[in-house]
Amino acid sequence: MPVPLGARGRYIAGMDSPIAPSPRLDAATTRFLATPGSPPVEWLTLDGLTDYETALAAMEARAAAIADGSAPEAVLCLEHPPLYTAGTGAKADDLLDSRFPVFAAGRGGQYTYHGPGQRVAYVMLDLRRRRQDVRAFVAALEAWIIATLADFQVTGERREDRVGVWVRRPERPAAPDGSVAEDKIAAIGIRVRRWVTFHGISLNVDPDLSHFSGIVPCGIRGHGVTSLGDLGILVSLPEVDGLLRKNFEAVFGETREFAESTTLG
Repeated sequence: MPVPLGARGRYIAGMDSPIAPSPRLDAATTRFLATPGSPPVEWLTLDGLTDYETALAAMEARAAAIADGSAPEAVLCLEHPPLYTAGTGAKADDLLDSRFPVFAAGRGGQYTYHGPGQRVAYVMLDLRRRRQDVRAFVAALEAWIIATLADFQVTGERREDRVGVWVRRPERPAAPDGSVAEDKIAAIGIRVRRWVTFHGISLNVDPDLSHFSGIVPCGIRGHGVTSLGDLGILVSLPEVDGLLRKNFEAVFGETREFAESTTLG
């Protein structure tokens, strides 16, 4: 799937840090629909493992086409081989062991891990058709993940100071401050160019959690990572995909299969 890289973005919306000085949780968004008459979002799920540079190039090209009005919005679901990505806020001392390839992602945030058993969904939406509100968009992504987890009887939660979706682990030792232990089950990292989003979410279905040990995930110390498998919920990626798509439509609107006559770019 060779496609050319696009130009660098004008600004970046972050991950794992507050997006604006006002309370982040005030932006509780469960519906983030496009204007009436907008075409459905194209949905493509790739089989096997997709290398990171290919995915990044595809996202950049498709985001540019959406901004130009020559392609509809799209969601690209895939798995990567084991790798680390560094956001624009990544700190050198948060890379503990470069046991896997490290890629500069160009998104907001810090270091994260991608690998087999993790569903990555790259979300390319036109905020001009929706709301030109990045905080609300991130809140909508969190609502999408939380609704999907609820279908597996998992309670996902948002946090004021930590973007992403978290689960409480009362069976584990308490956090250093005495609060209930929490683990991150899904990360969010986005970039916005010309009001079109790209990058997106990663949901831990059943990856090798030891692979996260080479980094301080998202620069957050004192909390761990988990997955559906770690929580005792053994499901396949296709099962997760079906619920992700159902809940995406509830938040963002109608989808359709990726048209064979078009390309990501």
